[in-house]
Amino acid sequence: MANRSFLKPALAGLLILSSAVPASAHVGHGETHGLMHGFMHPIGGADHMLAMIAVGMLAAALGGRALWLVPASFMAMMAVGAGVAMAGIHLPFVELGISLSVVALGLTVALRLPLPIIAAMGAAGFFAIFHGYAHGAEMPIDASGASYAAGFLVATGLLHLAGIAAGTGLSRMISMQGAASRVAGGAIALAGLFLAV
Repeated sequence: MANRSFLKPALAGLLILSSAVPASAHVGHGETHGLMHGFMHPIGGADHMLAMIAVGMLAAALGGRALWLVPASFMAMMAVGAGVAMAGIHLPFVELGISLSVVALGLTVALRLPLPIIAAMGAAGFFAIFHGYAHGAEMPIDASGASYAAGFLVATGLLHLAGIAAGTGLSRMISMQGAASRVAGGAIALAGLFLAV
């Protein structure tokens, strides 16, 4: 029976890992005008999507006030990163920072590290700067810039909610405490390594 209960989270982890394709949502790629383009930017890149889901899963694992504080920290610092890009300030190693965010956040979920909420907020916020920079570097400086920003913020919030739901749902899906979340977190971390290479 234990093998059967492990099957569902293992399949979920493989599904997440199989979605790890090189992202096309980074600096210099694609159109950047309007709400829908902004909305699709985080969803169109596997690394953005996996990191934001991992933030939600981390928040779910910590529970309590972390459910809103960790994602809110990510979103706030993502806006800061976008502002840095829009101001024309160069931030080095953006792609590496984004890839490492997937690895670090995935491992944090997989290992169920008992982080204090402030440390989880700091880690999420630090990595969010790189994600925000990638978004901001593509944000148009015209009338559609605000709607583009609104689009990527809404998509980010929805991905965080998906991660919270996944983290909560996977833990309830089987009797072993947090095993499903660990498998999913490990799959996210492996996908991050793949993206970094």
